Amino acid sequence: MDVIPEILLIDKPKGITSFDVIRRLRRKYSDTHDGEKAPKIGHAGTLDPLATGLMILGVGKGTKKLTELVKLDKEYVAEVLIGERRTTGDMEGEVIEEKVVEETEEILQSKISSALADMVGELELPVSAYSATKVDGVPMYKRARKAEKTGDVVSEVPTRVMKVYKADPEGLEISNDRAIATVRFFVGSGTYIRSLGEELGRRIGYPACLHDLRRTKVGDFDIKSSEKIEDVFN
Repeated sequence: MDVIPEILLIDKPKGITSFDVIRRLRRKYSDTHDGEKAPKIGHAGTLDPLATGLMILGVGKGTKKLTELVKLDKEYVAEVLIGERRTTGDMEGEVIEEKVVEETEEILQSKISSALADMVGELELPVSAYSATKVDGVPMYKRARKAEKTGDVVSEVPTRVMKVYKADPEGLEISNDRAIATVRFFVGSGTYIRSLGEELGRRIGYPACLHDLRRTKVGDFDIKSSEKIEDVFN
């Protein structure tokens, strides 16, 4: 029987939850091990369904290491949509504010670069109403989903100190009165990239939200060393 590693690096695909990754791996293990029940599997930090990239999973005894791994700094490549703010802070939500992007690419890039430089450090920012942060023991996304059904508004949105070590602009495209800025963020644990995307918009005078997000590093772990779900437990 093959030796199962205690730590797995998985490249999460878009459109599934972090728990879906674990569920698929458990099923894959059983399918490739004559129906044997999969060992315990946990993860060191979630990724939203619309996000892709590096997830660190603990298997069996490896789950004991997750408490420390979740505290590691992280790197993301984010695409920030300039010109729209949405309920969820990403493309999943409804548009609640719009503004036409009128600057030239050169002028807008200059504004973005300046704003990102000023964002390096500690920022106290509101947490997305659709995050997993708990208020009175209840995850905020559950409150937000309930509010959607009842027509209420989530008014209690906590703030959090978020650490930004680097915020490097990597590209800008302007099309159809909108712009997409690509930014590489290197941040401390517990930092919400959706919050950083919205803050970037505020600093340059536009509503903004995440268009796409990929986690590329967690501590010294790199996406280049990760595997796809279908390639594990073969």
